[in-house]
Amino acid sequence: MKLLSRKSITVATAIAVLGGLSVAAMPSQAASSAHKNPAHHGSSAAPAPLTDRELAKLPLTDRHLTKHEKANLAIVLRDYYVAEGSHIDVPTFVNSFTKDGVFNDMVPGVAYRGEALGSVLPYMKGLFSDVHRELKRITVNGDTVSIELSIQGTFDGQLQAPTGGVVKGKGQKVDAPTADFWYLRNGKVTTFNCFVGYSKMYSDMGVDFDWASAVDRH
Repeated sequence: MKLLSRKSITVATAIAVLGGLSVAAMPSQAASSAHKNPAHHGSSAAPAPLTDRELAKLPLTDRHLTKHEKANLAIVLRDYYVAEGSHIDVPTFVNSFTKDGVFNDMVPGVAYRGEALGSVLPYMKGLFSDVHRELKRITVNGDTVSIELSIQGTFDGQLQAPTGGVVKGKGQKVDAPTADFWYLRNGKVTTFNCFVGYSKMYSDMGVDFDWASAVDRH
């Protein structure tokens, strides 16, 4: 399989759709059209098919996609688009999942189902008001869509500390390496496994692990 160059793709406008969840200066039409046509806010309708021109702008590892694979990719791109900080659309995101669908935040081991799915996007926006994601590499294999990306944004919100209290953002720029794995069935997301580089994210936010204290305790 021949890989394309690692060009960045953005999926929103101006600041970039999750950069593409989602990024940068030039917007990608693929995700925006998938969102606007014909999926309305809170709708579970399938997004518009991706055109060859839209596909050409995406960092795909293999461009020979079947009609079914293109449809699955359009659904995933729409979910990234509606998670963009500038125009979050929680109902559309939630409705893209099956009734028993799950979003697994794999590193901390947290799973979101049902109504809890609706808390994910507002939480991220509460940390980074301009949250977006830069899509770096996309692989579509049947009902599985695998994406290498970066979660980016400005830490201008508040992070609840596990020890109590909050960490208040001071405008730090965050760029966290991430890997997303989407599993679909009949046009719906059954499982979304998200692996976020939290060590890098927290470091960007000014939160460092206290290794000295850990050593002292042992």
